[in-house]
Amino acid sequence: MRWEGGRESDNVEDREGEAGMPGRGGPPLILGGGLGTLAIVIVVALLGGDPLAFLQQVQNPNAPGPMQPGREPPPAEFQEEHHHDPAHEELKRFVRVVLADTEDVWEQVFREMGKSYRRPKLVMYFRHTQAGCGFADSAVGPFYCPADETVYLDLGFFAEMRDRFRAPGEFAEAYVIAHEIGHHVQKLLGTMGRVDSARSRATKIEANHLSVRLELQADFYAGVWANRANKMRQIIESGDVEAALRAANAIGDDRLQKQARGFAVPDSFTHGTSEQRSHWFRRGLESGDMKQGDTFNARNL
Repeated sequence: MRWEGGRESDNVEDREGEAGMPGRGGPPLILGGGLGTLAIVIVVALLGGDPLAFLQQVQNPNAPGPMQPGREPPPAEFQEEHHHDPAHEELKRFVRVVLADTEDVWEQVFREMGKSYRRPKLVMYFRHTQAGCGFADSAVGPFYCPADETVYLDLGFFAEMRDRFRAPGEFAEAYVIAHEIGHHVQKLLGTMGRVDSARSRATKIEANHLSVRLELQADFYAGVWANRANKMRQIIESGDVEAALRAANAIGDDRLQKQARGFAVPDSFTHGTSEQRSHWFRRGLESGDMKQGDTFNARNL
């Protein structure tokens, strides 16, 4: 992926030098969609837990919330691993450039729609941090919080993509960021609010189906970003699209559940199958046309 020399966004907050110390009694983390829940599912499965039971707990608003953070100096292993690490600093620059590309693309798209785009923030953190939606830790993976219009990202998730999801590559990493920004687009367009309202009145299975359509649209928006950014700056190199499609394929609900339990339960899906995620990302990438991303009225996902 061609990103060196690109504009770096000013809307990035680096909290990696801080570490939250868990304490009891904080509000629950409310995920604004995204890859986060799937990342936790992987962790639960690796620890021998039941991913489906976890997914059920996430959907239960009365479930006990996570811990509330305090502040302490960053742990020694962070200082040893990341202090003045050129590769890690380069990764931070990459994140800033990708976020800037999303700003440029979505400002253009919103102008075409006669609307104004409000730039979100992105927080880079280590292990755990406080979000506008509650306390988050690295097991959550990347997520968008609609309450403070911020994407939260522990950069260690990219190592998880490479080592556990077998989806390496800068363009795959950019897809992750662009997917979360897609949720911000959904908030600004009112889609997220309408879905949240419908979910509150729906059965659990119906709510899951709505979540799938929300996530697939965010995948589509990630594809739109890639299409438009490539027209602006020719960012896509040979193999990049395949890398992003591998990432979308690797985090499909069906694949994750089969890896964890040996079988999949479609009614429990919240993000879509590998095929669906790849399809909608590719559709956005090939068209760049917002009108083709109405996953809520699509008969065949």
